[in-house]
Amino acid sequence: MASSDSGPMGKRVPKVAKVKNKAPAPVQITAEQLLREAKERQLELSLPPPKQKISDPDELAEYKLRKRKAFEDNIRKNRSVVANWLKYAQWEESQQEIQRARSVYERSLDVDHRNITIWLKYAEMEMRHRQINHARNIWDRAVTILPRVNQFWYKYTYMEEMLGNIAGARQIFERWMEWEPEEQAWHSYINMELRYKEVEHARTIYERFVLVHPDVKNWVKFAKFEERQGNIVGARGVYERAVEFYGEEHMDEKLFLAFGKFEEGCKEHDRVRTIYKYALDNLPKEQCQELYKSFTQHEKKYGDKGGIENVIVSKRKFQYEEEVKANPNNYDAWFDYLRLMEAEADVSTVRELYERSIANVPLAAEKTLWRRYIYLWINYALYEELMAKDIERTRLVYRACLDVIPHGKFTFAKIWLLYAQFEIRQKNLADARKALGTAIGKCPKDKLFREYIGLELQLREFDRCRKIYEKFLTFNPANCTTWVKYAELESVLGDVDRARALFELAVAQPLLDMPEVLWKAYIDFEINQEEFDHTRDLYERLLKRTNHVKVWISYAQFELTTGVEGCTDQARGIYKRADKQLRSAENKEERVLLLESWKELEDSYGDESSQTEMKNRMPRRVKRRRKLQADDGSDAGWEEYYDYIFPDDDTSMPNFKLLQMAKMWKEKQKT
Repeated sequence: MASSDSGPMGKRVPKVAKVKNKAPAPVQITAEQLLREAKERQLELSLPPPKQKISDPDELAEYKLRKRKAFEDNIRKNRSVVANWLKYAQWEESQQEIQRARSVYERSLDVDHRNITIWLKYAEMEMRHRQINHARNIWDRAVTILPRVNQFWYKYTYMEEMLGNIAGARQIFERWMEWEPEEQAWHSYINMELRYKEVEHARTIYERFVLVHPDVKNWVKFAKFEERQGNIVGARGVYERAVEFYGEEHMDEKLFLAFGKFEEGCKEHDRVRTIYKYALDNLPKEQCQELYKSFTQHEKKYGDKGGIENVIVSKRKFQYEEEVKANPNNYDAWFDYLRLMEAEADVSTVRELYERSIANVPLAAEKTLWRRYIYLWINYALYEELMAKDIERTRLVYRACLDVIPHGKFTFAKIWLLYAQFEIRQKNLADARKALGTAIGKCPKDKLFREYIGLELQLREFDRCRKIYEKFLTFNPANCTTWVKYAELESVLGDVDRARALFELAVAQPLLDMPEVLWKAYIDFEINQEEFDHTRDLYERLLKRTNHVKVWISYAQFELTTGVEGCTDQARGIYKRADKQLRSAENKEERVLLLESWKELEDSYGDESSQTEMKNRMPRRVKRRRKLQADDGSDAGWEEYYDYIFPDDDTSMPNFKLLQMAKMWKEKQKT
């Protein structure tokens, strides 16, 4: 008996070698690549089957039987594939077997009666073979089963119209309209009626259409239909009904634009203005851009200058209204709005608008947020004073503004000053002083003190000026300008001792904002009084506080300008002291400035020996290099700078002598 692995000839079947390495290959091949390679390597092309010519009725019957069997087999395999049914029916139709094709279509409808393609192919077959009643029956069944498929209705009505059965087409349209289809279906119905001059029927359809699809464009189409028929009154009636239909809650800009253009075409310009104004008064302002544009264009064409200006003003007014409603704290919009209304409206309207604007107090007590807001109050007060001429109301505006400002956190000196100036214009000096006194008591500021002092100076109330200066210095004793101005006032009034005492108090203050200004003013004061000893004393006191080169130069120049005997020697002595001090401070730039000023003195007043000596004191400027370092400590390269070498600088003398010798050697080489 042969073994299980032997073939019929008794030979052993070779065993398949086992795969030892089951790891995935490094390069994976996809199924798509396999199919593509198989297609590319296909060497032989399959030829189509030969064409068969049938010349015998028996062969034809056999061919039909074979095809029908193939179609039936395909249908049995998958009844839900519509393509198999359609191919079967179309083949039967090609064999002129209409009854069989009809049977196939009916069987397919039993399988899927909601398939649109089957109904369409079935009805088109009947129409091709002029089976009108059969086609009507199919369309009727289709629209009954699938009434929302517009394609059935379109083809059904088109067929009836092509057959000249207008009444039947109208009846089908009526059945369709009961389902309230989309807008295009209504337009098709209307266009059919218009093709046969049935205007009344078309008008009736429009009446129903605008109620089923109440869009603005449909009302406009209805009105234009009436206009094309020459029924101007009817078109106007449609527009009016549309306006009434939408009411004030659902108004639309497009409706009024179309209505206005219609009336403009009818030369009814007063009606156009009325329509546009009504729309602008009732529509939300953000929806009126095109309305404003059309209204403006209409007025430019047919209106007068006043009408055009009114339209533009109205447009800007509505824009500003929308801006301030969207953001009540947009003070720039309020300014523009108020400026417009001041030029166009009456006082009561402008006043009401100002009240609305100032009611929008900034949300936070921060001065940056209040700056623009305060100008609303200022403009309000100026309007009441200059335009409305209401003095008492102006006073109330200023006082209300001062009550609104949170003076505990910040204040606005401008408001206090404007209020005081207003009271002065009204010759009410007591209230002006009271306002400024309240200001410096409640919220003192340098500007308030200065303006109050300026007011009293104009009135020549010097005692009041002194009191205000005293309060000013109590408030801010570090303000050097105030000390100087106070002392200058006393000097102008001839009280030199009082002015000197003020200067002494000032320089004795532990903290000053600009001490150099104060000392200079004090020194100039003593010079003007020709108190040279006092001036020298001031310079010596100042030099104990600072060793600045400008003080030394000013001191020396002062001695030179005194004109007394030996003033040049005095100035020269100061320069020598200064040079000694600056040399020990090792500030080369300041020492160079001092020597240059000293050289100018010697050039103007010195003799030859002093000028030669001064020339020998002047430093030599040399160019040097130094290493730079970055912030992280790394090398950043080298930079060149100028340094000064003074002849009497012991530390640099050896280098200086070496440079001199090198220079002398170079000059000898040239000769």
